Amino acid sequence: MTRPSPRTDIAHEALKQAILERALQPGTKLPEDEIGAHFGMSRTLVRAVLAKLQSEGLVDARPKRTAIVAQPTLAEARDVFEVRRGLEAQAVDLVIKRWKPSFGAELEGLVREEDAARERHEEHVAGRLGGEFHIRLAKLSGNVLLERYMSELVTRCSLILAVYGSPHSHDHSGPNEHIEIIAALRAGDAAKAIGLMDAHMSVVERRAMHDTDPASVALGDVLARYAGAIAGRDGAIPLKQKRAK
Repeated sequence: MTRPSPRTDIAHEALKQAILERALQPGTKLPEDEIGAHFGMSRTLVRAVLAKLQSEGLVDARPKRTAIVAQPTLAEARDVFEVRRGLEAQAVDLVIKRWKPSFGAELEGLVREEDAARERHEEHVAGRLGGEFHIRLAKLSGNVLLERYMSELVTRCSLILAVYGSPHSHDHSGPNEHIEIIAALRAGDAAKAIGLMDAHMSVVERRAMHDTDPASVALGDVLARYAGAIAGRDGAIPLKQKRAK
């Protein structure tokens, strides 16, 4: 099996993180030539990256049209939260059955990261980390399908917040709620943990259903910021922007 190129990996992760942190708003155009020029990739590789993002529910890529960041409808938003509530309860139940002390430490570590981001006033980063808490919880359930579906639902919720959420929809969004859920999991109290999770999701859903007026941004500026951070973190050679031919 051919190993994906580092540039392809960085391009995918940079675009995904920018979308999840709402640096790239729903509806933002993602021209193949601009992305290719920035990462030094062919159109074929760019299309592969966009196809992967589309499979994750983050991008809408149609034949002979410029790909855009996906825009969920209000009806889709309601469906997403309805399904997510059921999966969250299932994840809680399975995690309690498999509980190990290391699970609590792992989840608390994510909450600390979320807290730290909020203290730095990086609300969108905190929001992404809040979503990671739920994906990690699904992973700890030991059910691979549940983890996959939860990951897709969490990314969909991030887009819903970007489309319908209030400008401060991540404020006070959940470290304390997450800590309470961890405490119930640690105590083995499934009924309480499921109740706390359902209440938490109700709060998230209410925050998600508000209109917002997103600011426009330059795609190249966003890619430079995210790709540079990812390349530096992984010890990769920084990407240089190239002119599209």
